[in-house]
Amino acid sequence: MKALLIDDDQKLSELLKQYFHQYGIDVVAAFHPKKGMELMRTENPDIIILDVMLPDMDGFSVCKEIRKESDIPIIMLTARGDTTDKIVGLEIGADDYLAKPFEPRELVARIQTIVRRSQTRTPKKSLVIGELEIKLNERDALLNGESLQLTSNEFELLSYFAGHPGKKIDRDEIMNHLRGIDANFYSRSVDILVSRLRQKLGDDSKSPRFIKTIWGEGYVFLGEAP
Repeated sequence: MKALLIDDDQKLSELLKQYFHQYGIDVVAAFHPKKGMELMRTENPDIIILDVMLPDMDGFSVCKEIRKESDIPIIMLTARGDTTDKIVGLEIGADDYLAKPFEPRELVARIQTIVRRSQTRTPKKSLVIGELEIKLNERDALLNGESLQLTSNEFELLSYFAGHPGKKIDRDEIMNHLRGIDANFYSRSVDILVSRLRQKLGDDSKSPRFIKTIWGEGYVFLGEAP
């Protein structure tokens, strides 16, 4: 497994390289956003670990640039642990976040979980719900033939919804599916993720075609594959 670390803290980079080695994770480090973007294109990492505080361009801007080109999983690091930073990161397409200082073993666990999920392949098949096609094996979703360019979490959520049509799914169930029972993923994050998915689907929460909100209870996926 290969991780790209974009962080100007060279000491942290060396520590993580040494620590991750015992878990079979090779770390490629970039201390500047421009170099990080170059390495993303040439090294084909399995995941990106992205610091918020970077020279010349902050991590949020870098995340946006990455999302223009790739749906590679991204874990953002924030020094302050500010809830606002976490929400912004999720809104622009990050898959997870971790506040500094952190335990390296926790970061390893999150990397392993996210990469394992992103690399999971199901038998070749698609779900077709009206004009929406979900290509499970290719981890892609098309609306009227156009790719929705979903992030890993967005695709995982859409697939989960589509696999349980007509069922009320509460936030706890979504959190457990996306992160696991012990993970630090809170209900506000779920709402942000659903909102992002709705935007890409062109869905209206007041007159939904795909995802209906059951206020105070959760969500229901309206479409059903034949």
